[in-house]
Amino acid sequence: MAVAGCPDYFLHHPNYQDNVDRAANHRQADLIGPGFQQSTNRNSPSHQEDDVDLEALVNDMNSSFESLYTSCSVQTESTPLLHNGQPQRLTAYHSVPQPTSPHQRLRRSQPVHILAVRRLQEEEQQYRTSSLPAIPNPFPELCSPASSPTLSSGSLPQCQPSGKYIIKIFSEDGMGKVVEIPADMTARDLCQFLVYKNHCVDDNSWALVEHHPALGLERCLEDHELVVQVQASMTSESKFLFRKNYAKYEFFKNPLNFFPEQMVAWCQETNGTIPPSQLLQNFLNSSSCPEIQGYLYVKEMGRKSWKKLYVFLRRSGLYFSTKGTSKEPRHLQLLADLEDSNVFTVITGRKLHNAPTDFEFCIKPNKVRSEVKELRMLCAEDEQSRTCWMTAFRLFKYGILLYQNYKIPQQRKTLLSHFSAPVRSVSENSLVAMDFSGRIGRVIDNPVEAQSAAMEEGHAWRKRSQRMNILGSPSPLHPSSLSGVIHRTQLWFHGRISREESHKMIHQQGRVDGMFLLRDSQSNPKAFVLTLCHHQKIKHFQILPCEEDGQMFLSLDDGATRFTDLIQLVEFYTLNRGVLPCKLKHPCTTVAL
Repeated sequence: MAVAGCPDYFLHHPNYQDNVDRAANHRQADLIGPGFQQSTNRNSPSHQEDDVDLEALVNDMNSSFESLYTSCSVQTESTPLLHNGQPQRLTAYHSVPQPTSPHQRLRRSQPVHILAVRRLQEEEQQYRTSSLPAIPNPFPELCSPASSPTLSSGSLPQCQPSGKYIIKIFSEDGMGKVVEIPADMTARDLCQFLVYKNHCVDDNSWALVEHHPALGLERCLEDHELVVQVQASMTSESKFLFRKNYAKYEFFKNPLNFFPEQMVAWCQETNGTIPPSQLLQNFLNSSSCPEIQGYLYVKEMGRKSWKKLYVFLRRSGLYFSTKGTSKEPRHLQLLADLEDSNVFTVITGRKLHNAPTDFEFCIKPNKVRSEVKELRMLCAEDEQSRTCWMTAFRLFKYGILLYQNYKIPQQRKTLLSHFSAPVRSVSENSLVAMDFSGRIGRVIDNPVEAQSAAMEEGHAWRKRSQRMNILGSPSPLHPSSLSGVIHRTQLWFHGRISREESHKMIHQQGRVDGMFLLRDSQSNPKAFVLTLCHHQKIKHFQILPCEEDGQMFLSLDDGATRFTDLIQLVEFYTLNRGVLPCKLKHPCTTVAL
């Protein structure tokens, strides 16, 4: 029998037909009258029991209906709400009168699952928020470093992270560029992206620098570090810089220049007989125990005073001896841990921290943002000592990862060299070197003579331009000659900068042998200055003009070697050392983003 207004699935509920029959009997008794009902009750005890428990049956059927509504996730007339908008808590069990007769087979109402109700409400709230469009954040710099560039409509009070992040990169001239990067982008990948976007020369020497102007600290990110994770530990005043760093992996090429024998412990024990290759293997091998030792100025925590201590750098951390140069464990105390810290160069040590020397560095825990008291300030005697301490810190912390970062660009360059070799056409292969200096031309069979003829012809345009300017021929750069201004287009020329600024630029980009730049002389307006780095020392060489047969030249050695312009001078000393302590190798350049 179908019941009007009742869904079909209620008909399959246990004991449903029995409950309906009992309700029909109750209605029939009401129609016959109380007299017949009383007589019937007197004559039949079973009917008396049914009359007494009929109300309990109806309550039980209503409770069963409620449990069915909950199990079938019917959202009509859902959970009632309180005055504050929160859903009412449902009791675990409904109170049901106990049956008075053992003959009754009644099914008790089932407990209502509170977690299921809450899950339905959460899904409904999530559907409402996800259906709304994402609102672009007009002020991404106001969010936390790990925040998303868009504001989710369901979480407007706090910025939730997503797959894309906004990073701002600054160049040497202070100009910034905003880029959007994925969460898994490394520092190497970001540098490659900036090199491609700004059309820079990809010589694998570009680096991303973490700069803290308030603390006066900066460091180059390792190639494998995730940029987003580093940004999460930075303050709003901190920023990323994009610039050259030639000394990033220079210790793999010349390890003896970075690790003096007197500072490495096992070098003293073996009388300095360990070869350079074994020197680096001991640092990269986690089972070996090399040690850097020496005197350092250590700033006391929370004070302005500095104390000179004998310090040991090991894989387990940085220690100092409480008794002279003793290495006994009872005399060693921990200064800093290497695991959760990074080493920084202090760029304003004397001004901010009253450092005793200019060669200050700092060990900064990752959890510290702007608290100067938590920084471990250290100061070395010279630049070589500071470089040794900082390089050993990186090797102890990252180990073989640094060597892998160093080898990846070389392997990529080797693979590309097999496919990027210039392929000459058939017409080019049929060309030969000719000499037309005589009445008739001749083929130059000697390869050395052919090469010298090509170089002579390559420099002939400079002589012709010089001669045409002397004769007064029209020139687009008249009255100054082309050779007098063409050097200003080169990346290694920096115009009228001071000696201190040139020192700062070379120091920021690595202090490796052969790093150079050219600038205008401040003492002689007609001269130039070559600033060169050799053995981590910066030297300056003046380029003076000299005249011969009415023609002006430039020379570094009082006219012994003369050049028509600065480009020719740089090309010569790139191939020949001459009077310089080393060849010109790495130009100090700046790039505007």
